[in-house]
Amino acid sequence: MWSISHKVVIVNSELHHIHWFINLPSSVMKRMQHTCDLKSCFLCRRCLPEWIPAVGAHQKNRHYRKGELIFAEGDAVDGIYFLYKGIVKVHKRWGDKQLILHFAGVGDMIGYRGLGENRTYPVTASALDDVIVCFIDAAFFEATLHANHQLTYSLMQFYANELQAAEQRMRNLAHMEVRGRIADTLIMLSRRFGQNSEGALNITLTRQDMASYSGTTYETFFRVLSELARKKIIKLSGKRISILKQDKLAELTAYS
Repeated sequence: MWSISHKVVIVNSELHHIHWFINLPSSVMKRMQHTCDLKSCFLCRRCLPEWIPAVGAHQKNRHYRKGELIFAEGDAVDGIYFLYKGIVKVHKRWGDKQLILHFAGVGDMIGYRGLGENRTYPVTASALDDVIVCFIDAAFFEATLHANHQLTYSLMQFYANELQAAEQRMRNLAHMEVRGRIADTLIMLSRRFGQNSEGALNITLTRQDMASYSGTTYETFFRVLSELARKKIIKLSGKRISILKQDKLAELTAYS
C-alpha cells in the first residue's frame, strides 16, 4: 500500500496559513474508480488538479433506489451532493401541494440551498430512478472553497444564474397561460436532458411531476398534452414524449 502527501495552503480571513496533509491509500483510489471518475461533477471540473486526490479521500458514494429521499426539507445540513448517476427531483411543500423546483441530472450539484446561515435544507431531493451521489461533508466543502478560487467564483456565478432562472420561472407562472407553461416545461426537458434519434425526451417523468413543475393540475396537463399530440406538435407513446415541432412549442411560450 502506498500513500501520497498533499500539502495545500489555505488563506483564511486573518491571512494565516493552514496546512492540510492528506494520506490517500491506493485502496481508496481503487474504490473511486468504480463509482466516481473525479472529473465529471461541478466540484471536480473546477478544482485544482492537486486538490482532486483530497476530494477522492473525503468523498463518500451513496446509493438510492427510485423513490428514496436523499434529504428532506427541514433536515440539518450535513454536506453537499454531486450527482454521478440517475435523475433527482428537487421539490418543496407549498400548502397541501408539491412544488417541483427543478430536475437534477448527472454532474449536477444538489443540497446547495442549505448553505446559508440557517443550516437546514429548505427543499427535499427524491431519486426518480436508481441514483448514485458523491457526498462531500460541509466542513471539507468549505475548505475546498478556500483553496480553489475558481470553484468559489464559479459557485457565485452558479447562484446568480439560479436566481435569474428562479425569477424568470416566477414570471412565467404568473403571466404565462397554462399551454405556454406546459410547452416551456417540454422545451426545458429537451434542452436539459436531450432527445434520442426519434425525438423522444431522454427522461421519463410521471405526468403528475410534469404537471407540478408546470404549475397546473394533472387533468389540465393531460388535456393540453393530448391537444398538442392531436396537432402533431408532439407525439405520445406510453410514458415517452417526442417533440416533433419545437418551433410551435416555442410560439406557445410567448406572453399574451
